[in-house]
Amino acid sequence: MINRGSEWHRWEPHIHAPGTILNNQFGVSDPWSTYLSTLEALTPKVEAVAVTDYYVTDTYEEFLQHKVTGRLPDVSLIFPNIELRLDVASKTGFVNVHLLVSPEDPEHLSETKRILKRLQFYAFGDRFDCTREELIKLGKRSDTTIIDDGAALRQGATQFKVNFDQLRKVIAESEWAKKNILIAVAGGSSDGTSGVRQAADSTVRQEIEKFAHIIFSSSPAQREFWIGQRNVSVEELRSRYEGCKPCLHGSDSHDQKSVGKPVDNRFSWIKGALTFDALRQACIDPEGRAYVGEKPPSSAMPSQVISHVHFEDADWAVTPDIPLNPGLVAIIGARGSGKTALADVIAAGCDAITPAGWEADENVSPSFLTRARKLIGDASATLTWGGGATETRALDGRDANGHMSFPRARYLSQQFVEELCSAKGVSDGLVDEIERVIFDSHSQDDREWALDFTELREQRTARFQQAREREAEAIADISDRIATELEKESLVASLSKQVEQKKKLIAGYTADQAKLVVKGTEAQVARHTQLSGAAQKLRTKIQAYNNQRRTFVALQDEVRSMRATGAPEMLRQIQARHNNSGLDANQWDEFLLIYKGDVDKSLTAYTAWADAEVGKLNGVPPPPGDPNVALIADDTDLAMLPLAPIVAEMARLEALFGADKLIREQYATLTKRIAQENSALQTMEARLTDAKGAAARRKGLQTERDDTYGRVFEAIISEQNALAALYAPLMERLSSSSGTLKKLSFSVRRIADVQTWGAFAEEELLDRRKAGPFYGRGSLIAAATDALKPAWETGSAAEVQAAMTAFMGKYLRDLLSHAPFSPTQQTEFRAWSKRFAHWLFGTEHIAIRYEISYDGVDIRKLSPGTRGIVLLLLYLALDDSDDRPLIIDQPEENLDPKSVFDELVALFIAAKAKRQVIMVTHNANLVINTDADQIIVAEAGPHLSGGLPPISYVAGGLEDAAIRKVVCEILEGGEAAFRERSRRLRVRLDR
Repeated sequence: MINRGSEWHRWEPHIHAPGTILNNQFGVSDPWSTYLSTLEALTPKVEAVAVTDYYVTDTYEEFLQHKVTGRLPDVSLIFPNIELRLDVASKTGFVNVHLLVSPEDPEHLSETKRILKRLQFYAFGDRFDCTREELIKLGKRSDTTIIDDGAALRQGATQFKVNFDQLRKVIAESEWAKKNILIAVAGGSSDGTSGVRQAADSTVRQEIEKFAHIIFSSSPAQREFWIGQRNVSVEELRSRYEGCKPCLHGSDSHDQKSVGKPVDNRFSWIKGALTFDALRQACIDPEGRAYVGEKPPSSAMPSQVISHVHFEDADWAVTPDIPLNPGLVAIIGARGSGKTALADVIAAGCDAITPAGWEADENVSPSFLTRARKLIGDASATLTWGGGATETRALDGRDANGHMSFPRARYLSQQFVEELCSAKGVSDGLVDEIERVIFDSHSQDDREWALDFTELREQRTARFQQAREREAEAIADISDRIATELEKESLVASLSKQVEQKKKLIAGYTADQAKLVVKGTEAQVARHTQLSGAAQKLRTKIQAYNNQRRTFVALQDEVRSMRATGAPEMLRQIQARHNNSGLDANQWDEFLLIYKGDVDKSLTAYTAWADAEVGKLNGVPPPPGDPNVALIADDTDLAMLPLAPIVAEMARLEALFGADKLIREQYATLTKRIAQENSALQTMEARLTDAKGAAARRKGLQTERDDTYGRVFEAIISEQNALAALYAPLMERLSSSSGTLKKLSFSVRRIADVQTWGAFAEEELLDRRKAGPFYGRGSLIAAATDALKPAWETGSAAEVQAAMTAFMGKYLRDLLSHAPFSPTQQTEFRAWSKRFAHWLFGTEHIAIRYEISYDGVDIRKLSPGTRGIVLLLLYLALDDSDDRPLIIDQPEENLDPKSVFDELVALFIAAKAKRQVIMVTHNANLVINTDADQIIVAEAGPHLSGGLPPISYVAGGLEDAAIRKVVCEILEGGEAAFRERSRRLRVRLDR
């Protein structure tokens, strides 16, 4: 016994036949031949027929006779539909009730008639039973002119009304009836319950509908109502009507033209074997097993469904051919029976076993193929797909994972689930799978040609990461400049002292020089002093021009370097950052940085200009002349003269100061020394002026750094928003979901690792041995956690900037007091202060992370079993883009039975409507409450020495009593699950 289990078949649950008691319009000339030929030619073909007549089974019995003669070869199930009229008025008539009788009992006809006989109608001072003979009597009593029994039967049928309370009592008092009869009631307004509210009390309508197992209606609105998708919930249906109910619709044919042709092709489809048990199953699972429409509900795409598995060269496979249902396939069996073997074989045929799975240790791996690797031999498996394609794969993995292969199914093996749900898997495999689902939730257009989540994330965030890097580099540069300004500030006092000392030194030299003046040469000395001042001013100008010239030469070197290496490298870096631009080499050349003007010409001119200016200031020395004749007239404007004649005049005067050569040399030496010290003094005064301005510049730079720090966080927040937008489609779906799916949530947030940030400073930057507020270990971390962490993690850029400014205002002096070097140790303190600033304004400790929570708990903190639920949520409910078969080995591992029912059952039901699901399970709830479409039962024989045990399989649907029996015997709690299911739905279903 092996078949595909529950598949959709067209049923005709309400059709009359020639000879029907009322409204027989089939004709009188061989109506059965035409009737049967019409049924046989119907498209889509009818495979189950409920032959309908009023109060009796005559046409059903005749229908069976024609079947015996070979007619209706495609019809596998025929059963009686006995139509009764209740004594409850509807809009234009009376409410019709149908007794659908199982033909399984060989005595079902006699038993049905015995049940009908218990229904009575009282009239004319007499009691009439619901039998053929009594209906004829009723007809003749109601119309005394009738003589013919046929006419009397028809007349009696129009008069006989069944009391609803009596019908309920008769059914309730008969175990046979409860087991073999399903009640259907018309849902229309003319002869159904929809018309009751206009002619009778609504309570009566509700009681009739509660009594019924099936509603005869083709209305989509009624179907939605009766499966809990419109106005009332499933729980309300259970409370008010004792459960959901399937809607079915037949042609209700009373003539040849309408045989098997309901209005608008609203055919009845039931999923299951062509047995009455399939109809019982439809009453238990109306949404999944009954449908009215031109075609049955679609599920997985045929090309994505494995329809058949064939073993080759595998003598251990007793059942070499196994057909598979396109819906939910449950593989069950005792431990060691070969359940995982079949799942492994199917996965291998789909190239769905990972290289790690094939290479696993055969001594510890739960995989059948891995453990049996040495015994598999040349065995292979051929899978046939619904579209007709076939693939053959060796079962030892020799042809697995080739460069042209790709997994045609998703296989959640025990090993795979254990790895993804382990502590390591939380941060690796499980997150990778979540990211894949997030990526797949975006349309192809939204993916921007990215191949995977990582690439898409980089595309969406690269711009902001680059901005963050640029601003961080700017902060580092500004911090270096601030450190320089701080160093200058610290030099004000020492430079001021040096200036004063230098002035005293010059004054001393000047006094010494005055003592060398010979009496009578005072006028020459005064003139010399005047000339010396003019010369000092000229030398200062010449030095300035020389400094400019050196700068121009250095700029020429930098220009050459920028052209040769700097600009090309910058272009290469831009190309690397924007490699998706699609620009060709010529287009990229436009981005090569070049100088706006002709800097070579300009710098050459600037250098020549500086040389010319120095030449002008130096001038040309005058030719030697009479030492007693002045080279420069007294009334000459010295500011207009170059340096050379002034120096020559000074030398002439020095020769006149005295006859003593030694004194003249001392005077000349002091003159040079005074000139040198005056130059040094000017340099010191310039530095002092620069140092006094450092405080103002530092404050400006600090403001600039604060603003730049804010821009860093603008980039970080922009990246955070980009990531949130990336996860938005999935987050939006989760927020609008209900039940289990709503428990799963995603959030994108900033994480500030204050511990690492503070610990680095405490260990690497601060001397905690010094007394101060940050003496103790962790004190800095505590202060930052309180003052900075909230803003870092949730604040706007402005709030982060303000928090850092406040933190520095409060703690900077304290932090500097713990510096390991004194400011007087200039070299060491300078290097330390730069490192300190880079740390303080660094953002390496700020990360953007998305968190996945289940029922409010981060997945990193969930138990392995609950992480398994998250994993199944991904594959069963969220992975919409993947329509490949989903193969799962024991999804209930680590879950208690309640969790299996509460968390997984609904997900499996939803998933099997979109893709083929094949699962190995020990759990009865996952088989029974998901209404598995096919049950494959594995059984292994005795283990052979040096070989594999023989493994056989049987398969069928839950509507098969033999399969149900096996389910109860193998799966713990199976019988209880069946009983509870039947009790809730009032449908008797033997195990």
